[in-house]
Parts: sequence; C-alpha cells; structure tokens
Amino acid sequence: MISIEEIQKYLPQYLSAPSQHQLFDELRNFPENIDKRLYSESLLEKENIFQGDGIARMLVSNLPSKEFREMPAIVLSNTCDIDIENKRLFPSRIVYAPIFLLVKYRNMLIEEFVKTGKNSINSINAHISAIKRQEITQILYLPQGGRLSDDSIVFLDRLNNYPADEIEAGFVKYNKLFTLSNYGFYLFIIKLSIHFTRIQERVDRMPS
Repeated sequence: MISIEEIQKYLPQYLSAPSQHQLFDELRNFPENIDKRLYSESLLEKENIFQGDGIARMLVSNLPSKEFREMPAIVLSNTCDIDIENKRLFPSRIVYAPIFLLVKYRNMLIEEFVKTGKNSINSINAHISAIKRQEITQILYLPQGGRLSDDSIVFLDRLNNYPADEIEAGFVKYNKLFTLSNYGFYLFIIKLSIHFTRIQERVDRMPS
C-alpha cells in the first residue's frame, strides 16, 4: 500500500494551505472516514457541472438492450472538457455512469447466490464491506450525503455519454445530487486511475 507520505507528494497544488492540511488529514484516516465528508455543501448549488458530480436524471442505456431510462449518474468527464464556455471545433460529450442503490445490489446478490446455495450470506456481507472500504476496483462506493438519500454504488465499467451543450444550467442546478469535496474528489480520481490505467498490468508490449 502507498504510504501517506507518498500520497502527500500528489496533493493538488492549487488548494490553499488549510484545504491541503484538511485533505491530508482525511486521507490519513482512510478508510474509516468514508461518509458525508466526501461531499461539498458549498458547491451543491452551483450551475456548473464538475467532475464527480451526481446528477439525478440522466439517460442511461445498458447494451445490448436498446432501451433507455432516466437514472441518477456520476460525471466522469473532466470539468474543463465539458465546460460550455470552452469553445471547440467539435462538440463535447459528458461521460457518466449510472448510480445504483447499494441495498438493491445486496438484495440481488442474496437472490442470485444465497437463496440458490451458490454462496453464503457471510460471503455477500464480506463483499459489501469490501465495497464500503473502496477495495473493489471497478465499484465506487457513495455513502448517503448531499441530496443522495441512500448508500449507493457506481460500476465504473458501465459508461454512457450525452452532448454537453444539450444540458441546460437550470437542469443541472435542480438535479444535482452532490458535488465531491476535495477529499471525495481525490478519492474519486484514485479510483478512476486504478480502474482505467494500471501501469502494472504485466503485459509486454514490445513490437514483434
């Protein structure tokens, strides 16, 4: 595991000294402090879309199904890339992943594995505990907080996208579930980095 001293080298340099100190303290207490501290109340009313924002209603598909439905989702796109003031020769699209209730996921596992005798309830509970400690690389755990009423999860391998210029500022303000705090955002970036860019993949890519 990376030491807290090593993590300190990669703290965002744009933060004020008090904010850096607070972030450092939160990281030192990980994972016992995965709670409402992941969210920022001060940014919740902003009309901007920030990376890591939770939006209450986004169109979601689950291929190969051709059906669409509205679901809460978390934004994966970089904040600058989806800023409508950032003019480009091509339209930007917001990349996001649906948010699921943790209790529904647990109930599904019980139905599929415990009641069929494939796994024990203890194995399911251990899996849920691992999710809450952020130990499952492709699952992001979101504790209740902000306007998120229940503990939830995000599967980082179930991505969708939508044109950024078709999302109105008023829609964002009234449908924003949460904005991540410095601590929550840093944790989010670490999860994304581990899931999408593991340098220790152990694949030799030498040309043939």
